[in-house]
Amino acid sequence: MLDKLTPNQRLMLAVALSVVFFVAYTAIVPPVEPEVAQDAKINKVELKSDVNTQSNAKSVDVEAVAGHAISTQDKMAASASSNIVTVTNKDFILKMDTLGRISSKELLQDKFRDNDDNHAQLIPAFGTKPLYVRFLDEALNKEASSVAYVANKSEISLGDEPQKVVLTQKLSSLTVTKELTFYADGHYDAVVSVSKDKRYFIYLGQRPKVNETEQMMAAVGAMVYNADGVLTIIEDGDAEGRKTFTNLEIIAAFDQYKATVMYGMPKDTNIIIERDKDDNPVVYFDALPTMKFSGYIGSKNYTILKNIDPILTNVVEYGWFTFASKPLFALLLWLHGIFGNWGWSIIALTLIIRAVLYPLTYKGMMSMQKMKDLAPKLKELKEKYKKDPQRLNAATMDMYKKHGANPLGGCLPMLLQIPVFFAIYRVLLNAVELQGAPWALWITDLSRMDQYYVLPVLMGASMFYQQRLTPNNFTDPMQEKVFKYLPVIFTFFFITFPSGLVLYWFVNNLFSIGQQFIVNTQFKNQKDAQVALSEHAKKMEHKEIEKEKLENKRSKKSKKSDGKSDD
Repeated sequence: MLDKLTPNQRLMLAVALSVVFFVAYTAIVPPVEPEVAQDAKINKVELKSDVNTQSNAKSVDVEAVAGHAISTQDKMAASASSNIVTVTNKDFILKMDTLGRISSKELLQDKFRDNDDNHAQLIPAFGTKPLYVRFLDEALNKEASSVAYVANKSEISLGDEPQKVVLTQKLSSLTVTKELTFYADGHYDAVVSVSKDKRYFIYLGQRPKVNETEQMMAAVGAMVYNADGVLTIIEDGDAEGRKTFTNLEIIAAFDQYKATVMYGMPKDTNIIIERDKDDNPVVYFDALPTMKFSGYIGSKNYTILKNIDPILTNVVEYGWFTFASKPLFALLLWLHGIFGNWGWSIIALTLIIRAVLYPLTYKGMMSMQKMKDLAPKLKELKEKYKKDPQRLNAATMDMYKKHGANPLGGCLPMLLQIPVFFAIYRVLLNAVELQGAPWALWITDLSRMDQYYVLPVLMGASMFYQQRLTPNNFTDPMQEKVFKYLPVIFTFFFITFPSGLVLYWFVNNLFSIGQQFIVNTQFKNQKDAQVALSEHAKKMEHKEIEKEKLENKRSKKSKKSDGKSDD
């Protein structure tokens, strides 16, 4: 069947099947390739060796670090009775346990509720916790795991002003002190010190695990971002061995919408990433006797991160299409400032994108119209030169040139629009701002699927109608049937997609329908004008012929009259 397709049809089929495959595959299997940040390159982490230190990293005690295991006891969650500090705010409740760790952080906003309608809990019950301190000396570490920290205050109520708490752990040979300053926006400043120079590590903590069933195509795991703008991501399940980094700006453990972040460490700090029993990344760093840094645990809200420190906005990444996604999100954010509603902002963004791409799509649609008109003539050429491929190609190219048609003109604009679609896809997929954002009466959360299936059905119907308007030159009934079923396939896959993304696709289809209608009308008018001009030319030619005949008759009569007078 494929050998009967024209180049135009093959490209159309390839584009359609590529999109279907992309949607189907990524909805089921998250991508394992690295994600690209703006102005950043990605290094795919290959953790094959025991220790792989970057060229500018300071020396690491290989044998000592290699024996740095995490015991089962250390992974256990602190019980409610073991919490010694509670930090409350209108937006969150943060608790610290007797091991000096951030044992829990609960987001109180309704829009961050999980699938069971509970407030989002950002610290997993099991796994390493933020600010956990582990000593290299086994005996010292065993003592530290059994001696409780003491806090100078147990309750903190955060308002506009930051609040400070001091945690102290007195061991037999040294004292550990943690001075923490908490801020209402969710970040904190930390100064961790030990009274003697003993080797110890501070842990970032495991990534938040909220609404895991909705991680469609979103990378989850750990990332490090260095001062040279290089972002490295290690996804859950992909961690192998151990790797060290230095000269870093950010370390983070993240999911689709939330992140645990530490930043502001000295540039020569050794950041170490190893794996746990599930091959998920565990991040910690080699600490100084007095270690100053900052942290953040919360949603990946772009505005909040930017206000804390602009460098933190790199935690919001969009994959390979970041170069287009970040500007699109900036535009979406600006539109939200105008409309005050994310749904209408998405519609306005779609209109702007369609307006920018209008010249490109217009040419593509006109080219498809011309190819449709040429289909019968091309078929005649195939029959005429079916035994002479060279003459067939030459005759076909002459016909394209004569009628101003481009066999790739209808597909190239579609191919060029695919990066735009993927870029906006990543924007709407990763924008935590859409969580809890309403649009219509039945859409109360643009980050979740339409529970009434209204938008997916409208999207499928609009796609079907768009196909009816779009010209095609299929000669094989089977090919035509395959394309007719595409709206059904797309509707099936889009049912579980965030309603914000389905809204974009539906509105995009509406603009495509409007543009196709305009192009079809213009093309028909052009054809009618050409037909009228051709008929007018034929009439004029007919008149000229009649006039010439009349003149010839008159000339003959004149000659006969002249002959008689001569006689």
